[in-house]
Amino acid sequence: MASPSRRLQTKPVITCLKSVLLTYTFVFWVSGIVLLAVGVWGRVSLAVYFSLLDEKATNVPFVLVGAGVVVVLLGTFGCFATCRGSTWMLKLIKTNFESNLNLALKNYNVTADQHSEAVDTIQRTLHCCGVQNYSDWEKTDYFAQRGIPRSCCKSQDDCSVEDLRDPSKAKVKVFVNGCFYLVTSTMESKMSVVAGISFGIACFQVNPRRCLAREQCRVRLACLQRHSVSVQDMYVYKRHSLSQPERNSSSAAIQCLTSPPVQSPAS
Repeated sequence: MASPSRRLQTKPVITCLKSVLLTYTFVFWVSGIVLLAVGVWGRVSLAVYFSLLDEKATNVPFVLVGAGVVVVLLGTFGCFATCRGSTWMLKLIKTNFESNLNLALKNYNVTADQHSEAVDTIQRTLHCCGVQNYSDWEKTDYFAQRGIPRSCCKSQDDCSVEDLRDPSKAKVKVFVNGCFYLVTSTMESKMSVVAGISFGIACFQVNPRRCLAREQCRVRLACLQRHSVSVQDMYVYKRHSLSQPERNSSSAAIQCLTSPPVQSPAS
């Protein structure tokens, strides 16, 4: 009897999975288009209204546009890779990670930076050493000074500096497997977790509080339009020192923006 992994590799199952993935990617792409459109619309039409809420609120349209562009690009790449059945993006990530890991080994401990700490954490956590194997450290400047890093040691109590400087002795004291294969295989094995987290984030986008916030925003905008609040009135309201006539002229804007939206009674 075929193993579950073999059964999942049959053509009908793969076709079904690709269809589901393509549908999800397309929805993701459409959401990016919506974010981009809302961001552009907000920047053009609602700039004055946003400026009244908070100084940082004027950046909201730019955030939406930036997020929309990123989502559209990722969705486009995802659709392309799914339709073509191409793994070039995964290969690109692997190649980039390998080159950065080699660079981190080359510059290891030159300065106490986060890359050196990341190398130590990876080696200590995954029980690996170097990129392909422990001998990669022999090509670094750090090895000429101190030998292999202690983060490669199997046991910190039985790993002297002399052992770490001698490759033949270090072979039995340190982890011999490279980190590149272990990291990439670990990432691939955790893809189901990543997919679950992504699905959770997608569900979070439609939670009731966010929907209520959008509804309140629509109510306030409808209030402003109903009272025919002009752009000039909005600028008048924003000024810190208002005379009494100006207060009267902008009272509709004040009422719309400061009073809580009226909620419809529960059915």
